[in-house]
Amino acid sequence: MKKRFIAGAVCPKCKAMDTMALTKENGVEKVTCVSCGEQMTQPETHVEKEVRPTEQVIGIFKQE
Repeated sequence: MKKRFIAGAVCPKCKAMDTMALTKENGVEKVTCVSCGEQMTQPETHVEKEVRPTEQVIGIFKQE
């Protein structure tokens, strides 16, 4: 599985910077902290509703 690291992202749990990796599995985007293992998921349909037309966004994640 291909991982993309999110530059400048800070883990909400351990506060480490540049440790958040984005993966996509079965139409669901998942961000995982490679330092502490914290995970956040977001289905694509929900992301599309939140993105404004003039922005280029990989995903919007809300902690569960």
